[in-house]
Amino acid sequence: MIHQYKLGGYNIVLDVCSGALHVVDDLAYDCIALFEQSSREEAIESLQKSYPALERGEIERCYEQVLSLKEQGRLFTPDTFEPMAGRFKERSGGVIKALCLHVAHTCNLNCAYCFASQGKYNGERAVMSFEVGKQALDFLVAHSGSRRNLEVDFFGGEPLMNFQVVKDLVAYARSIEKDAHKNFRFTLTTNGMLIDDDVIDFCNREMSNVVLSLDGRKEVHDRFRVDYAGNGSWERIVPKFQKLVAARGGRSYYMRGTFTHYNPDFLADIRQMLELGFTELSMEPVVCAPDDPSALTEEDRKLVMRQYEELAELMLERDREGRPFTFYHYMLDLTGGPCIYKRISGCGSGTEYMAVTPWGDLYPCHQFVGDEKFKLGDIWNGLDNPAVQGEFAACNVYQKPACRDCWARLYCSGGCAANAYHATGAITGVYEAGCELFRKRMECAIMLAIARQIEKRRKA
Repeated sequence: MIHQYKLGGYNIVLDVCSGALHVVDDLAYDCIALFEQSSREEAIESLQKSYPALERGEIERCYEQVLSLKEQGRLFTPDTFEPMAGRFKERSGGVIKALCLHVAHTCNLNCAYCFASQGKYNGERAVMSFEVGKQALDFLVAHSGSRRNLEVDFFGGEPLMNFQVVKDLVAYARSIEKDAHKNFRFTLTTNGMLIDDDVIDFCNREMSNVVLSLDGRKEVHDRFRVDYAGNGSWERIVPKFQKLVAARGGRSYYMRGTFTHYNPDFLADIRQMLELGFTELSMEPVVCAPDDPSALTEEDRKLVMRQYEELAELMLERDREGRPFTFYHYMLDLTGGPCIYKRISGCGSGTEYMAVTPWGDLYPCHQFVGDEKFKLGDIWNGLDNPAVQGEFAACNVYQKPACRDCWARLYCSGGCAANAYHATGAITGVYEAGCELFRKRMECAIMLAIARQIEKRRKA
């Protein structure tokens, strides 16, 4: 399978199964489009009509070059990966590498679009005790096999509402990692309301990454991200975020925003974040029911598509000015990236990654928490729902019929199981609205990576 498109002044051809990318002229672009649909003679005759100024010999040479690329396995490469699907998870042998610790099922903001029901996950407000968190870390160590690097995300609700337990759990993990031959890497996601000097010092000492929730422009952010009195949070959190980021000294962080029906022109929010001094950015489309007032309409999505293109152009412009910034969804390594096993097997939710509730129940990921049929067990007694865990182990890009003819399947690995479930009722379904946006993001990310490589060569 190949995917062809024109963007940023480039004619781009992606060979889906080899990952080879080609930037070609108009003749080669059209030749590739005809190659498998026509005989050699038919293709050359058609191209001669489209390019009357070219000699037949030049068209024939172009055709032969395309044929050579096919013979080299760089065009029209067959998909031979399906037999491997599932092997990656089988090979892991039940090893768990990451936990999302829900240290607080409560929040000090009352965001209308919150997937977690303002942090309560459709249940009662609760915070995780140190004893539960300690057992969760022991569970992770015990089930991590020979894997050395372990990931722990402190999540909520708002995890800083249980900050002392976060600190105590990090201290416990540090006390056991040497003897356990493990290395813990921590991430904290926060709305920023409770950030102070103690939080900043701690995060910059212990957190490998910090995710900061900011939706961009003040009027956009304050539409949804309000406290329980209905007051916006933008003015209170932005100075705290700026102070935290400045103190991190280049260590990883992300400004993570959400765009909805009310701000499909999200590039303006990106520009606002840049003006505030933030350069590690992510803006995510809202995921909600189609009849939700926040849901993106068809017209919104058309605008979002244009915004993605303009975002790539802005990034190139800022590169040239010596003011680069990162956009999470455009981080693409054309020469490496995830191995093929990872590309076809998906994110690992429910197998190597799980979420832990304040009372120690285990779920495939944070987006399934509260739905009892997805409960996998608990940190005290282990996993006791093999049927559901088996569903997640078997969930890969080849188990999703809608993915088979999608050119982007080896970039998304079948997409988010939670989004698929909430959209279709099955983790093997697809969230088509999200797929549409993902494909556009990938086209823009590929174009951006190509343009950067070309710019680099020009300067060399």
